[in-house]
Amino acid sequence: MNRRSFFKKMGAGVGTIVASHCTMEGLNGSSSMTGTNRAAASSWTNRNESEGQFSCRRIEAYLDSIRAIDTHEHLRAFNELLGYVETDRGWGMNLYGLWGSSNLGRIDSIAPWKPGERFKEWWGRAKNNFDNVRAAGFYRYMWLAFRDLYNVDFDHITDIQAAELDRRIFENYRNPQWLYQVLKKRANIELIICDRFWKRLDFRADYPFEFITLNVSVLIYGFHPSEYVKGNHYGQVVDPAYDSPYIYAEKHGLRLNSLDDYLALLDHIFAEAKKGDCVCLKSTAAYARSLHFDNVPKEKAARAFGHPRSDLTPEEAKGFEDFIMWRLAELSAKYDMPFQIHTGDARIQGSNPMLLVNLIEANPRTKFELFHGGYPWVREMGAIGNKFGRHVWINGVWLPTISYTTAKQAFSEWLEVMPSNRITWGGDDINAEGIYGEAELNRRCWAEVLAEKVDREELAEDDALRIARQIMRDNALELYSRLKSRVRKGRNHMARLPSAS
Repeated sequence: MNRRSFFKKMGAGVGTIVASHCTMEGLNGSSSMTGTNRAAASSWTNRNESEGQFSCRRIEAYLDSIRAIDTHEHLRAFNELLGYVETDRGWGMNLYGLWGSSNLGRIDSIAPWKPGERFKEWWGRAKNNFDNVRAAGFYRYMWLAFRDLYNVDFDHITDIQAAELDRRIFENYRNPQWLYQVLKKRANIELIICDRFWKRLDFRADYPFEFITLNVSVLIYGFHPSEYVKGNHYGQVVDPAYDSPYIYAEKHGLRLNSLDDYLALLDHIFAEAKKGDCVCLKSTAAYARSLHFDNVPKEKAARAFGHPRSDLTPEEAKGFEDFIMWRLAELSAKYDMPFQIHTGDARIQGSNPMLLVNLIEANPRTKFELFHGGYPWVREMGAIGNKFGRHVWINGVWLPTISYTTAKQAFSEWLEVMPSNRITWGGDDINAEGIYGEAELNRRCWAEVLAEKVDREELAEDDALRIARQIMRDNALELYSRLKSRVRKGRNHMARLPSAS
């Protein structure tokens, strides 16, 4: 059953499908439009639609039909999800939990939850917290989720509706099947690659639809065990038990007394990760330092090993980090595990993807997947894809949520400067509602971009549909070939598109 049929079957009790997916009205909504009116407005046979709108709706229908491969999320095990709080009904997820663990916290503050309090008390403090972010992407993607999954317009939510929404969320999260219903049926996602930065050196996935990354972000600091104190490196050290290579070495009976020992340990970690559920590696170093990594001689890095940071100059510490980053790129090629790298955003003064060009150019056997479109350097990202298209993939993960306008411009330009089989997508969220909203924004954004190219006769519609399938599914399966072992066999993913006649 496809997503559209699922919506129609389930009805208003679990959400309604909205009409105008191919205009910004579809993103911002209209409070006067009921679910029934939205469905009527989206009728495929509406002869008052312009040809351009019709093309967009056809392409989005196809995007909706594709069982997507989501290359980046942070979904925890069901009983470990962020957002659970103590309520007057007991421990569980509620409206605060979803908002408080969402990306909105990056740009706005939400009134904190007091353990054990009643929803009415929190809502009285929090309901005006959203007034200044109604147009922000970090609000709109959750608005989409509440609209589609709960049939609620959060822009104009009443106190009674908010309390009912809170109750429904609490009830939904009493059953793990809610995650499966939202992710597998509603968002139509077949597989997810999760970056479990809270369990970096644990290589077993929590869900049958999940593969994981080997998060190598803090391995560049391995010159001394004192680097692995919780909160170090702008909070990147989350749990020393899972972050510290020294603890890992002790658990596995491996010595760690020299740089050569450390390099052997890294090789061991990669081998074990590949035996587990890891299909790639991931670095978020951009949150803590510049993305420029020099090709440092081994002898220079060896002099830093075994010394605490307080005994090293900043140049010596950076030299070790740089040396290890280059070794990680080499191990990425050796074990055929693509290298996901966070670019843009983060520490804005050092996260331009252009800073990685020396590393990329010197490692042509490494498959680099550069994240977030490099925002705000989306044009530079396209230039990298143009120059190094044989071993670089550009991932638009999170970009439509950061800025929908920028994402549209970037997606359109990337298709003009690099091969379409080198573009991927992801959501970058931690709960089912957030992942749903991010997936919807991606589908909608790509539908608009591809439809505009079809309308301008820059692209045949058949090619637009093929590109849509590449981005939402096929490119990930090509880049991460191990995923093919778990995808549904023999399924025809071609959409049953409405006739244009």
